[in-house]
Amino acid sequence: MLWKALYLSKYILRRILIAFPLILGVTTVVFVMLRVALPGDPAKVMAGDRATPELIEQIRHNLGLDRPLFEQYLIFLRNFVQGDLGRSVKFREPVVRVIVKAFPFTAALTFLCVTIGTSLGLVIGVVTAVYQRTWIDNFGIVVAVLFYSIPTFWLGLMLILIFSVGLRILPVQGVGTWKHFVLPVATLGVGQSALIARLTRSSMIEVLSTDYVRTARAKGLAQRRVLIRHALQNTLIPVITVVGLSVGGLLGGAVITESIFHLPGVGSLAIDAISNRDYPMIQGAVILVAASFVFVNLLVDIIYAFVDPRIRYE
Repeated sequence: MLWKALYLSKYILRRILIAFPLILGVTTVVFVMLRVALPGDPAKVMAGDRATPELIEQIRHNLGLDRPLFEQYLIFLRNFVQGDLGRSVKFREPVVRVIVKAFPFTAALTFLCVTIGTSLGLVIGVVTAVYQRTWIDNFGIVVAVLFYSIPTFWLGLMLILIFSVGLRILPVQGVGTWKHFVLPVATLGVGQSALIARLTRSSMIEVLSTDYVRTARAKGLAQRRVLIRHALQNTLIPVITVVGLSVGGLLGGAVITESIFHLPGVGSLAIDAISNRDYPMIQGAVILVAASFVFVNLLVDIIYAFVDPRIRYE
């Protein structure tokens, strides 16, 4: 048992060490792209339309934008290691403080979408696999493909028209009660559930045809026990991987969803920062989303090692 624990510890440590250069690479790409590809001058935005050239140049000097790009990057990297992402051009306060206030809404939205979407997708996938080649299976496949193909922004607008404008049973924007999360979670969770349903169905059909499942049924075990104890556990292995990878898509979709429903999350901050050429805020929002994606995938890798013991020896 001791050598197995050592192998598992090495596997986890290796995954943790890989996460650091990934985050460093993302920060470097974001830093360079904002200063090379994004048009506009944050100093002019901060100074206003009637500002004099002297005032704009003074603001550029205070922001460090008049220095060479490599020197700006070294300063940014030094501050980033110390937990300083600069000051927001619009809010006039540290970026970290602004993001800390907004991140709980994005985290809650993503968590609800992953939890509800994955649970619903597992149920649909298992049912369609058990009743394959029947009308239930065909109906489930059509619904899954349809939901997976619907664009997020279009679905959000349609849900607003139906449930807020037409039926007037759910609020359009803001936070405060659980009703405010229904439409945003449905907008993002539909695609998640469709993806998990398709993957679960194909994996479950493959597992149900294996020898150990036939042996379990030959022993007279109940159908529910065969599905849960024998088939579903092996079906979850690829599902766990896809759930981890889909978190990045959900975080990216949260940018659009939060803008549609006016949620005070990181996505809304990012859209607002781009329109205001708020470089520090854009950097902070993108780095936070990227770091969250890397952390979730690191957590998935660790869970994957516990679910599938063969991973420990690779």
